[in-house]
Amino acid sequence: MSAVLSDRLKSVLDGKVFVVFGTVQPDGSPQMSPVWVKRDGDDLLVSTTVDRRKYHNLEREPRVTVVVLNPDEPYEYAEIRGTAETTTEGGRELIDELSRKYTGKDYADFNPASGQDAERVVVRIRPRKVVGRL
Repeated sequence: MSAVLSDRLKSVLDGKVFVVFGTVQPDGSPQMSPVWVKRDGDDLLVSTTVDRRKYHNLEREPRVTVVVLNPDEPYEYAEIRGTAETTTEGGRELIDELSRKYTGKDYADFNPASGQDAERVVVRIRPRKVVGRL
């Protein structure tokens, strides 16, 4: 069963907030990455490439957590626990959309070396539980 995000949390996610995205390593330890995020209803979308550790972790274990810290109110936070699905469909479009949100530029203009990146992946996170103060 999916969790519903509060209006306050949706508002923070719609801004230029960086989130910390956690996956499970093969040995069971956490792997954390700061990432850009987009909200699609109550789902979260992040971008990665097929050669990154977080992608390999997701292919093996889809349980994830995302921590959101409100940059305007340091005691407001949320931990979103859920499961992730990956697809290469729309991967290039998502990274450009995220780059425009956070930098005002297409990703290739923000990061010229990105032409050497492996194939882009869309990670869709479906919230199962939300805890915290957002």
